Amino acid sequence: MDDGFAEYVAHRRLRLCRMAYLLTQDWGTAEDLVQTALSKAWLAWRRVEGNPDPYVYRIIVNTHASWWRRRWRGEVPAASVPETADPRDTAAEVDDRAVLWSAIGTLSPRQRAVIVLHYFEGRTLAQVADIVGCSPGAVKRQLSRALTRLRVDPDMQTMKLERV
Repeated sequence: MDDGFAEYVAHRRLRLCRMAYLLTQDWGTAEDLVQTALSKAWLAWRRVEGNPDPYVYRIIVNTHASWWRRRWRGEVPAASVPETADPRDTAAEVDDRAVLWSAIGTLSPRQRAVIVLHYFEGRTLAQVADIVGCSPGAVKRQLSRALTRLRVDPDMQTMKLERV
């Protein structure tokens, strides 16, 4: 009856959660976001043609934006738990990662979405535009504005970032 929905969820859930975490910067909220998106996708699953990824990613991005607009924060933790680092990471790399995520957290939901989809998910500008629901030119503008904000962030200027 699910027409491949269960298989899709089994294969893509972790990647969807990772992408949602990059948007929300909170694992609990990311899991809630993916669960909400998958429940919306399941309702329309029979109408989804071809690759369902753009459809599901668009639901995630749009749901995140609507939660952000409503200032939905869900549960607020009593204390912050430090991120556990890979033992191979140096202290400087862990500090740089924290600074980067803090700076990305200051971006608008749309800017954060295009940064995550393009740079962390490896999507093309056309794919990002399809997921976010705008033109490739608008994606370029959002990327440019987001990168400009990151470049002028005082905390980011202390990082030793390698240019790609």
